[in-house]
Amino acid sequence: MRVPEDRSLNDLTLELTEMLASTDPAVRDDLAVPVLTSWIGNGTYDELLRGFGNGLVTGLRNGLGSDGDASVLRRSYTALVLTETVLRDNTHQLLPAATVMGWGDQVTSWFVRERDLRGWIPELGWAHAVAHGADLIAALARSEHFDKLELTVLLDVVADRLLADTHYVLSHGEDDRLAFAVMTILHRDAVSSNVVEPWIARLAAGTRRPRTRGQAGGEWPTPAAANTSRFLRALYVQLALGVKGRSDLPGDERLFATPAPDRADLLLVVIDQIRAENPGLFASTSGRRTLTTTH
Repeated sequence: MRVPEDRSLNDLTLELTEMLASTDPAVRDDLAVPVLTSWIGNGTYDELLRGFGNGLVTGLRNGLGSDGDASVLRRSYTALVLTETVLRDNTHQLLPAATVMGWGDQVTSWFVRERDLRGWIPELGWAHAVAHGADLIAALARSEHFDKLELTVLLDVVADRLLADTHYVLSHGEDDRLAFAVMTILHRDAVSSNVVEPWIARLAAGTRRPRTRGQAGGEWPTPAAANTSRFLRALYVQLALGVKGRSDLPGDERLFATPAPDRADLLLVVIDQIRAENPGLFASTSGRRTLTTTH
């Protein structure tokens, strides 16, 4: 995957970026993505990273608002490659804060407005906009340019994405990817439990069936309620078991070396919300045993 000597890097980059929108998985997944991520990872773009990312991030607006067509591929795979771009800066501190913050604004705007939430598309392969967006949120959450305010915004963006009305039920691991993004935010230890607990309660409220008479409320759960319920369970599991980062990212070993701050308290908060979702199924909170944290 070395850069060919007979072509300009600029021309090759434009060609590879256009391939991110290809409807052929062999072109998109097996050629464009691995070549671009390899060049990002080996430093090919280090001196050009700002311009590279600025050009790349425009792909998040490609056909935004559409649903059911192939335009989602460019948006989703832009997020996938931008994730590696942000992670490169996280490791080597190549970019000014304003650049990464600007990308963050565009990323969060796209993520909450994305309507096409398909995971696997027959004939086209993986779209996975939510999963790729979650990975990008996790990359931004690792950035030294993001502190308490920005991390709180990322939490709200995850909630907005889950609670938004949709006809898609997420069934391709998106709940785990979103939960890991949140775990990354929690491990930064910048957002207090006084912020996180109401945020969990807001999500849990989206899983409660509205009080209606008879069948007036329609089918339940709605896709959004089902997606949010699955996310809360994924978050519970990750809080309980712990998570680890990527072995190729030097900072991840330190970031995830110890359990998330306030882990025991947050576990109880999530348990209470999951229990309240279906009180006719789960045992009451009375007499519950105190959770013991180990590492």
